[in-house]
Amino acid sequence: MKNKSGKVISKAHLPSKLCISCHKPFSWRKKWEKCWEEVKYCSECCRNMK
Repeated sequence: MKNKSGKVISKAHLPSKLCISCHKPFSWRKKWEKCWEEVKYCSECCRNMK
């Protein structure tokens, strides 16, 4: 992952959030790059259990 200035960030320093369904932490993924602010659930299973 690259930050705003274009520097590469190591996997240990990726942003993370808590799932609103299971309350477990999950980390940023490449597929969420453009919609990270809207991501609320860690998996499809948690999203379906809302």
